This record gives sequence, structure tokens and C-alpha cells, in this order.
Amino acid sequence: MRRAGVTLLRWNRVTPAPNALDDLRTRFGREIRRVLAGSPEAPPRSVDFAADPGLFGPDSATFEVHTDASMIIGGLRALLLQTMHPLAMAGVADHSDYRRDPLGRLHRTGAFVGATTFGTTEEAEQAIRLVRRIHERVRGTAPDGRPYRATDPHLLLFVHCTEVDSFLRARRRYGATPLSPGAGDRYVEEMAVVAEGLGVRRAPRSVEELGLVLDGYRPEHHVGRQARETVRFLAWPPLPAATRPAYGLVFATAVSMLPRHARRALRLPVAPLAEPFVIRPAATGLMRTLGWALGDHPSAATGSTA
Repeated sequence: MRRAGVTLLRWNRVTPAPNALDDLRTRFGREIRRVLAGSPEAPPRSVDFAADPGLFGPDSATFEVHTDASMIIGGLRALLLQTMHPLAMAGVADHSDYRRDPLGRLHRTGAFVGATTFGTTEEAEQAIRLVRRIHERVRGTAPDGRPYRATDPHLLLFVHCTEVDSFLRARRRYGATPLSPGAGDRYVEEMAVVAEGLGVRRAPRSVEELGLVLDGYRPEHHVGRQARETVRFLAWPPLPAATRPAYGLVFATAVSMLPRHARRALRLPVAPLAEPFVIRPAATGLMRTLGWALGDHPSAATGSTA
């Protein structure tokens, strides 16, 4: 990435010519998209929300959350929380190719979130059907001898709640703008549509209910060998050298947002006062830089055509 160039310009108090700044922003944004989405091109403005708002539409709380760069932090926090459940962890360890292709999994997850958030109703439903078909093949036996299957509504609910809770917390803490009043509860309620499409029997409808559901899973948490190996991989993945400093900061930020019991169990300590005085200011600056480079999400426009 081109963070060094941005920092140098600030330190030297040099104001670049508009064309040079635009060029820097374009190149930076393309590199970010290449890493996060697998393509340097911005998503096209192709959805006519007046004709088909999709599952949520541009005035939804889901758009408020999912169009912000803080999703990067939330996604990593969710992955860390998911390692806490041995059956969910076994499914990932046995069936995911994240070690050989760590960015591939990120790209596929991003494509699913993009389709269900910004796509047409048919595109969203097609993405949900595809994931359900994939889940049918994910089954096996965990190291403790218990059978697991990805279609288990109980496990699906756990994964769903970790993601919704993480995306919302990251958006509230590191979002470019404050959430609108009531957006938290609306976001949880909207995300229930996707969860139940994937096979969850009843997803939470409010932030309070979301917290209660997550608390209910705590007796099932156990951090074993598979979880520790995955956490080590998430801490030091094989990423391009230019992206490692930024990723390290995102990882530290995601860890700092974990519940205290999760940090203890995963052996991911955060030094006293590091979060408010080091991690949060640095992560806020990084999110603003990413938001500047990426620009507004094309689907965030509220006109008849995104």
C-alpha cells in the first residue's frame, strides 16, 4: 500500500497538486480492493434500488454498517470469536482452505456480504442458496468426538451472532460517522433475514437480545489445539509485505475489542492503557485513510440507481 507516501506528505506539510493526490488515492484504493476483494476495480453502480431495493435498500441500517471501512475490523473480531466454539472451529479446520488461500476465503465472504447487502433480491437469494449448498457438505467429527454439521441451526446462530455483534461494535467505535438513532436494533433485526435464510430458526431482533444469545454460548466455549493454531495463523498470515503493518494494526484492534474472557482464553493479552492511547487512535487514523482511498461505496447513493 502507499501509506508511506501519505505520511511523508503530511510530515513535510506539502500540498500535492490535485492530479497527484487523485492519482495517489486511486492507486491506494486499487491496492486495497485487490487485497480485500480480489479485484482492483470498484463495484459498478448497477443496481436500480427504485425498481428492486434488494433485501434491505439504501435507507437501511445494514447499508449504514456495511458501507464503512470498519467492517474489516469487525470481520477479524468475528473470526477470533468463532474459534471459541469447538464444533464451529472443527468445521473450519476440516473443510476450509484458509491456510493455502487465506485471501480467497476473505474474498468469498466479502462477495456474500456484498450480494446480500447491495444486490438485487434475486442475487441475494442466489447467494444464500449457494452457501446453503456448501454447508450441506460440511460435516464431520470434532477432536472431542462430537459430530458436527454446518447446517446445525445452533451453530449457524452462533456464527451469525458473532458476526453481527462484531460488525456493529466496530462500526460504532471506528465508523466514519455516528450511526443514526436506533440503527443498532434495526441492524440486528435486518440481519435476521439473512440468518434465517441460511437456516437459523430464530435470530435475535435487538441488540439486547443479541447479547443474551451470545452469553448463552459461553458454557460451550473451549479453546483447543485447532483454535490455537487458527489464532496463530490469523495473527501472522502470509500476506504481501506492504500490507503487514496495516494488518497488524487491524489484528491488534480486533483483539482489543474482544470480551475480556475471550482474550484470556485465546491468550491474546492487551497491555494496560494500550487500547485508548495507542490502538484506538492508530486504528481510527487507518480507517479514515482507508475510507479516503476507497471513497464512498457505489451502492451507498440513495438515488434510483446506485
